[in-house]
Amino acid sequence: MTSTRTAVLTGAAAERGIGQATARAYAKAGWAVAILDLDGELAARVAADIASEHGVPVYGGAVDVANEASVSAAQQEISARVADGTLPPVGALANIAGITSPVPFLETTLDLWNKVLAVNATGTYLVTKAFLPDMIERGFGRIINMSSVSAQRGGGVFGKVPYSAAKAAILGFTKALARELGSSGVTVNAVTPGAVDTNIRVGSTPEQEAAIVRDIPLGRQATPDDVAAVFVFLSSDEAGYLQGTTIDINGGSHLH
Repeated sequence: MTSTRTAVLTGAAAERGIGQATARAYAKAGWAVAILDLDGELAARVAADIASEHGVPVYGGAVDVANEASVSAAQQEISARVADGTLPPVGALANIAGITSPVPFLETTLDLWNKVLAVNATGTYLVTKAFLPDMIERGFGRIINMSSVSAQRGGGVFGKVPYSAAKAAILGFTKALARELGSSGVTVNAVTPGAVDTNIRVGSTPEQEAAIVRDIPLGRQATPDDVAAVFVFLSSDEAGYLQGTTIDINGGSHLH
């Protein structure tokens, strides 16, 4: 399969995660894929597996999205692979890396607050800033930022104050950057998943899981594939008139 564009994804290596499901969905749709994750060795293994399954170019490497030097190094590595023809030009950036904070507000330390905002909000800023110039130069790009229903409804069973604040910041970032980029050919949109059946809630109790499902009109949590499909659509040519929008993927748990 000949791939003409590369999708770069952060936080895309973990098993049963939205990131890995989205990487696989991009590859299935014919995109080349660059998987970036804090665990670089796992990212490389997942990349090899996806390349074998779908026959597209795939790169897997390490990044700490909250560290500017690490982000710059990852971007330079991918740019070098584009330059030597190993990967086609970057056409999409999926800012998926994130952490949650199921801690009541008065038990939230400043260190936890800073860490959650650093990974979710600052990470989105740093990675976008690193990959955006080349997109603008080529006149095409799709940036999709991972927010959350927690940003819209003010938390929930797992998304407490720092997480909700960080994900709300991503919505403002998305809208402002979309307006600033104007007719550059680069679109910026956000997705706001509700409850998704992933490993992010390891340690949750059956009672907590039941409480989540009771609040969803469709009667189930989303799968990672449900969310991945929206990322791939927002990266397509057909989504070229969507700018600064937010796509809800919550099964009806938050209607507005």
